[in-house]
Amino acid sequence: MMAARETVMQTKAQRPHVVIAGAGFGGLQAAKALAKVDVDITLVDAYNHHCFQPLLYQVATAALSPADVAWPIRAILRAQKNVRVIMARVLAVDARARRVHTSQIDLAYDYLIFATGSTHSYFGHDDWAPFAPGLKHIADATEIRRRFLLAFERAEVVDDDDARRRLLTFVIVGGGATGVEMAGAIAEVARRTLQHDFRRIDPRTSRIVLIEAGPRLLPTFPAPLADYATRSLRDMGVEIALGRAVTGCDAEGVSLDGSRIEAATVIWAAGVVASPAAEWIGAEPDRAGRIKVNADLTVPGRPEIFAIGDTACVAGGDGRPVPGIAPAAKQMGAYVAKVIAARVQNRPAPPPFAYHHLGDLATIGRKSAVVKLGALQITGFLGWLFWSAVHIYFLIGLRNRFVVALNWLWSYMTFQRGARLIGIAPPR
Repeated sequence: MMAARETVMQTKAQRPHVVIAGAGFGGLQAAKALAKVDVDITLVDAYNHHCFQPLLYQVATAALSPADVAWPIRAILRAQKNVRVIMARVLAVDARARRVHTSQIDLAYDYLIFATGSTHSYFGHDDWAPFAPGLKHIADATEIRRRFLLAFERAEVVDDDDARRRLLTFVIVGGGATGVEMAGAIAEVARRTLQHDFRRIDPRTSRIVLIEAGPRLLPTFPAPLADYATRSLRDMGVEIALGRAVTGCDAEGVSLDGSRIEAATVIWAAGVVASPAAEWIGAEPDRAGRIKVNADLTVPGRPEIFAIGDTACVAGGDGRPVPGIAPAAKQMGAYVAKVIAARVQNRPAPPPFAYHHLGDLATIGRKSAVVKLGALQITGFLGWLFWSAVHIYFLIGLRNRFVVALNWLWSYMTFQRGARLIGIAPPR
């Protein structure tokens, strides 16, 4: 704890101060886009690194290490002199006084950008969280990896058949892209990577269950691509339960409407809820907690406050809310930077934000993926190659691109995964 809280105040003589809460895709893009604008920027995040969330599931399934998908924020922005990075958690905002209260420092602002992202939504059952971790941060991925690999280790030494079956049962709740990718990756590890590593158990007998409350997997994808993903997962030995809602979750497994699955490892990929940003400033949220923003991404009645990414609810060209994905967040971050630059430079405001959807991608496993680019739909090995190229391209830094590409090539050729490192904590 700090002996005394530091307070940063702005004076009329200083340049406009932009506070960006969150260093995800949107916040980082906004900071970079303001590099040549005559403003001072403070970027606040509870973590000292930016995480490439689309590949977190590969950390959770031991294909990549955390350092392959995360980079220190200070290193990313070290050459940008008008940015100050602070590692702190936002606690509250005094919109009337234009002040952000964090766990380390109080920040006065002229412009505030909420890029605080989202967290797991258990639909009113937060007590399920300890038994079914979601996947949003590096810590989530490493915890899932620990539970996932530890299940095999424990199954190797238990004598009770029921206990062994429970340990070798893995349940993924949610049939969106994250759930599909997790199910496929776990199936690959169990069926191929670990098949010769144990003596008393056969990992290939593992039961992997993907539960989706809706009528089909990948609801944002066209039906033919969703059907392809369903067939591919079933070919990999994944059980798919459609139209089934989870009604209970505990340390022993999950309850469905009318049935029960005993499982030692449950992974939550069923939904997200926005950060409390709307509560901090008394803004109107949608059902997912996102702030309902104006067409220029400002908060109604607060033209100096913006919300982007998973924190914002804004309609796209088709009238539906812009999806909470990385390309959308980056587009919002770049747009807000243009609005702020126009105000600082006394230029006309840019036209309203227009989201340009670049496509949908999801990998199902080795040599299999689904891709939608406009009217073009790609599946199978070609889709997997395209998915791989796109994700490598958007990684930060040549080193990470090379390492990830090399790891994927090695895994493709040998079925091995090198990040299978866990341990038992010593007694205290």
